[in-house]
Amino acid sequence: MRGMKAAALLLAGSMALAACASDETDTGSGDGGGGGGSASGEELMVGLAYDTGGRGDKSFNDSAYAGVEAAIEEMGGEVQELSPNDDGSDRAELLTQLAEQGYDPVIGVGFAYGEIIGDIAAEYPETTFAVVDSSVEQMGAENLTGLLFAEEEGSFLAGAAAALKSETDHIGFVGGVENPLIQKFEAGYVAGAKAVNPDIVVDTQYISPAGDFSGFGDPARGQIVAQGMFDAGADIVYHAAGGSGQGVFEAAAASGGRAIGVDSDQYETVGDPALQAVIMTSMLKRVDNAVESFISDYSEDAVEGGQDIINDLSTDGVGLSTSGGQIDDIQTQIDEFRQQIIDGEIEVPAIP
Repeated sequence: MRGMKAAALLLAGSMALAACASDETDTGSGDGGGGGGSASGEELMVGLAYDTGGRGDKSFNDSAYAGVEAAIEEMGGEVQELSPNDDGSDRAELLTQLAEQGYDPVIGVGFAYGEIIGDIAAEYPETTFAVVDSSVEQMGAENLTGLLFAEEEGSFLAGAAAALKSETDHIGFVGGVENPLIQKFEAGYVAGAKAVNPDIVVDTQYISPAGDFSGFGDPARGQIVAQGMFDAGADIVYHAAGGSGQGVFEAAAASGGRAIGVDSDQYETVGDPALQAVIMTSMLKRVDNAVESFISDYSEDAVEGGQDIINDLSTDGVGLSTSGGQIDDIQTQIDEFRQQIIDGEIEVPAIP
């Protein structure tokens, strides 16, 4: 029933897929420590379709891969990784290829997959799908799960930390793409900073407009935007810009300022001591934990499907890293804000 449509999609995208997958496919990630796989006794075959930039962004995509890697180390199995082309127009083909080749579960990393993953899930009802950063509850697909995060809550703590540590009462925020998801980071960050210092100046700027995903993979532009903020007097800049965050760190190092990373603990992942030194903290968005947990549920035949799973401060789905020790002196205040949010005493805005 689904073969003709799938074949057409595959035929149209096969050349591009072969190119983008050639250096990112790992069909032998090891058999880990488990004997495993799924409740049916079959070996896990995880399909992972990345967001813009693919693996190696030291942020969002890498966190998703870490979750898959941890699951496979525990349970055994393999992973097939694919990345979209530059304009992201082949996302449907990536999901289709993974499902057609028998990978199950199939995970789309990033909200852009939300536009098409419901249709693909309907074409492959025997395959279990998940999408990071996109709600699925209105899609009516029982084989599809949304992995969502309260980015605004973690960003509130980042903003509070920035305000507590700023010596100029002037900080900044660099977003990769101006869309509702990244605006959640901005809204929380500004609210957290204002909770500490109502008079603090917070510069905000996006690298690219809505619909243009290049802002997640352009460190040079990230550096230019952040440098403008440092030149204007900001001494700490937080980025939610994927791979472009590298440029924010470079601007901080050049300016004698500091930066706040995102998604992963970027103090640990940046790979350059000079940049590591300027990363004050990172807003942890535990995509790795969410993905690993989803795969674990799949292996135990415990995925309910058709619903969203929210990862927030109460579940440690978001938070702040402490690597490097630069926020050790304000940890008590950060912990107080965290508990107030969990208890409902502080309602964090998700819209700037």
